[in-house]
This record gives sequence, C-alpha cells and structure tokens, in this order.
Amino acid sequence: MFEKGRIGVHQFTILTILFTIGSAILIAPSGLAYDAKQDAWIAAILGLLAGLLLVILYLALGQRFPQQTLVKYCEELMGKWVGKAVGLLYFCFFFILAALVLRNLGDFISTQVLVDTPLQFTHIFFLAIVILGIRNGLETFTRTSEIFLPWVLLFFFLMFILLPTQMKANNILPIFGYGFKPIVRASLPLIGTPYLELVVFLMILPFVNQTQKLGKAFLAGVCIGGSLIVIISLLSILVLGDDLTSVQMYPSFSLARRISIGSFLERLEVVMAGIWFITIYFKLTLCLYASAVALGEIFKLNEIRQLYIPLGMTLVVLSVVAYPNVAYFIKFASKIWLFYSGTFGLVIPLLLLGLAMIRKKTGSH
Repeated sequence: MFEKGRIGVHQFTILTILFTIGSAILIAPSGLAYDAKQDAWIAAILGLLAGLLLVILYLALGQRFPQQTLVKYCEELMGKWVGKAVGLLYFCFFFILAALVLRNLGDFISTQVLVDTPLQFTHIFFLAIVILGIRNGLETFTRTSEIFLPWVLLFFFLMFILLPTQMKANNILPIFGYGFKPIVRASLPLIGTPYLELVVFLMILPFVNQTQKLGKAFLAGVCIGGSLIVIISLLSILVLGDDLTSVQMYPSFSLARRISIGSFLERLEVVMAGIWFITIYFKLTLCLYASAVALGEIFKLNEIRQLYIPLGMTLVVLSVVAYPNVAYFIKFASKIWLFYSGTFGLVIPLLLLGLAMIRKKTGSH
C-alpha cells in the first residue's frame, strides 16, 4: 500500500463536509431556482435526502472491503481484466471531475475576480498549490482541512446573521406553487453534483481508522455539507428572489455583495470567494488524489508521488478543452452529467454490491 498515513474519523467528516460544499455552493442555487423557482430550497432538501441514501450504499460496499480501495475490489469481484477496465474507467471519471472542478474555478476567477487574467495561468497556479499539498500524502492535507473548516463555517454564520435585513418572506411563497414535478426535476442535477460524486470516498475509506463511528461520520459530513447548500439556496431566494437567482451564474457571490452594515462593513463577496477557493481546493485535491491512487492500484505501482506532476499538466490542458464556453457547461451539467456520474456513482456500486452479496451467499473466494 503506497499510502502510509491514516486519518481519523473526525478528519474524514471534515473532508466530506468540504467536498460536499465544493463547487456546488456557488453554482447550485442558480440551477435549483431555474426549475423549482421559489421552491429551490425544497429541491435542495430532496437532493440531500437522495445523497444520504447514496452514502448508505457506499458504506454498505466500503465496509465489506475495509482494507481495499474501490479499484481493488472491482478487480476482486469482476475478475482481473474486467475489473482493471472498470478501474480505468473510474480513473477517467475522477480525472474528468477534477478537470471540471478546476474549470469552474477558472471561469469564476476570469469573470468575477481577475477579469483579464488568462484561464491557463489561473489553472496552473491553483494546481501548483494542490500538488504541493498532495505530495506529502493524505494525512497532511487532511490536517490542513481542520484549520480551514472553522473559517468556512464562520462566514456562513456571518452571512446568516447579516442578511436578514435584505430578506423578503414573500419571495418563498407560495410553497409548492408549481407542484412537485419541477422540484424533482431541479433536484436531479444537484444529485449529480455533488452527491453522486461522493463515490470518490471509496478510494479514501481504506486509509481511515476503521471504527464503529465511520458510518455516522460519513453521514454526518454529507448532512452538514448538504444543509449548508439548502441554507444558501434558501437565502438566495429570500434575498434575490427566484428570478434573479436563476439568471445569476454565481448567486451566492451576489448574495454576499448585498451585505451592507452602515457604511463600514461592505464588499464581503471577496470573503465568499475565499471560502469557495477553500472548499474547491479540497474537492480538487481529493479528485486528483483518487485519480493517482486508481492508477497506482491498476498498474501496481509502489509509489504514486511521481504521478502528480504529469497528471497535473494533463489536467491543465483537459480543463481548458473540457468545454468551450459557460453556456455549454450549463447544458452539460444540467442534462448530461447526471447520467454520466450516475453510471459511476450508482449503477456500478449497485452491481458491485450485488456481486459481493452473491459471492458471500455462495461462499466462494
């Protein structure tokens, strides 16, 4: 096993919170409001419930193979060659996910923060920090997450107490005004991002100290992260209204712009951007780490540190060519990504769980 470090259950919870918030916190409210209108927050709750069911599936699978990664037991359950092929597909999934997350960040910086900065430079600088963090192993960057989580939660709390003056309760009325169908339709892309992507953690579970609390830690982390997405969706509707939320690319960024206490506490959107950089950093790091571990398992490498720089260089190119413009990305994220991530996040794990149960019944090894 090329990963010598071990992380605690508490640290694992922090990683799941940051991963779940990830890129969804800035982008999700817009897509939810587009379909569900003023019921966007209900769609976010529905997405969270589906996410918790997916976590139960991943736990059922991961706890059958506590010392093995997803790629490893693909090989064990499906046979050497089919298992390796599926493992390679998982590598592609994690790597493409990393490219899309990096591009989300690049688009945000080049449209909202550093408008004239070329996309490639933003990607290279951010990836350099990711690779520096990841080279020392899972344990090191997980400890870093413990330092950053309080800051993420502090800003959410600040937003929650500073925005009430801007809220209009009428914005969320009538509840269920368009029926249940638009709410379900709006929740589907949210299930695709971030909940189906939590399958990444099946590459991390073997490196977590195995205790009875592991299942609760995973569920708690996703629950806290998902609740923050629900809160930010609700705040977006209460402050901006569903019309404005649905047309904004980054509604929560616009939300932070609205904070104004007297004339001294203003322009807090930069802090919102900082919080988003933190959550997206950990999501990207986990995706890149899972990609490297998957390759290491498939090709039976003794060391994976040498993979980070070539993978990072490839990632810069892939993130730029992944989609030509933002309109293409919105269509891809809302119409296609659910089916793509559903294959890796639901269909294959269900198949693996079925195979594991059959093998247990027949008693074969």
